Amino acid sequence: MTSPIPSVPGIPAGPAPEPLQLPPDAHWLPPARFAGSPQRHPWEIPMLVAVIAITVLVYGGFMVAVATTSVSAKLLTVLLLPIIYAVGRGMNYAKPRVNGVQLTPTQFPEVYQMVVDAAARYGLEYVPDAYLINGNGTMNAFASGHGYRRFVVVTSDLFEVGGQARSPEALRFVIGHEVGHIAAGHVSYWRQLASSIGMSIPIIGTTLSRAQEYTADNYGYYTRPDGSPGVIGALSSGKYLLSAVDFDQFADRATQERGFFVWLINALSTHPVLTWRAAALRDRTRAGAILFRPVEAKRDAGSGNAMTLIPQPAHPAAVPEGYLPNGMISQTRP
Repeated sequence: MTSPIPSVPGIPAGPAPEPLQLPPDAHWLPPARFAGSPQRHPWEIPMLVAVIAITVLVYGGFMVAVATTSVSAKLLTVLLLPIIYAVGRGMNYAKPRVNGVQLTPTQFPEVYQMVVDAAARYGLEYVPDAYLINGNGTMNAFASGHGYRRFVVVTSDLFEVGGQARSPEALRFVIGHEVGHIAAGHVSYWRQLASSIGMSIPIIGTTLSRAQEYTADNYGYYTRPDGSPGVIGALSSGKYLLSAVDFDQFADRATQERGFFVWLINALSTHPVLTWRAAALRDRTRAGAILFRPVEAKRDAGSGNAMTLIPQPAHPAAVPEGYLPNGMISQTRP
């Protein structure tokens, strides 16, 4: 049997390689739970219900107070929340339209195609608008909406991660993440309005926000799983050093960094802390950690269906005895 393409310049024709021989019982394993089609984080809907309930109760209390007592400016502001939200969303949409670069088939067409691909992959019936804005050193991206319009904004510093010298896969992950927010309904006016007061409550509101971010990460992973290391590298060390970050070592630290203040900084954050987020992107058999750190270090192969529980690795900053000069010791706890 000869090569199917014998006319490639510089490559002599020859016998084709033998086909891979698989054992008789070989079969494809299904993807792990969070490695297949994107799923919501299990905490998202319960926390959304709780936050909406809190918002309705508080808003109803304000209405009763306004009806039964003298009206104060502060109470009136709360009652005007639907209008305030509508105006804010309109201004948020207008800003990139007048100051940003819109991604189009002729303006940054490669990234525009990423938006189109993500929208089609997630079953949207439209392509969200997408804009590039000057980040002034800030790496960020967000999705939002106004009326029936939905849009994605990426800052220039995060956009530059997509250069061929860095990680185009990471930028595709980011685009998938943001379009995922739209596909999951996170940017709906009525959803945001119904949860507006509850979202402002520490821990409760931020817990819902973190669950939504994990959901959007599931969309990003579904779009470009190999973009995960680049995204974590960029968010943790910046657009120039992202490829130097050891993704496994970074994710392993999710099981090692502990203590009350580690718990508190995550509980008060709108986004999962990066070590926990990296661990969730690596271990696709379970949902991302919400309130308590992962306790097992796992590494997977392929589509996340062959997880391997590894022994608890030593902390990366730990050094052997005698390694440091002048009898110094490391403060890193085992």
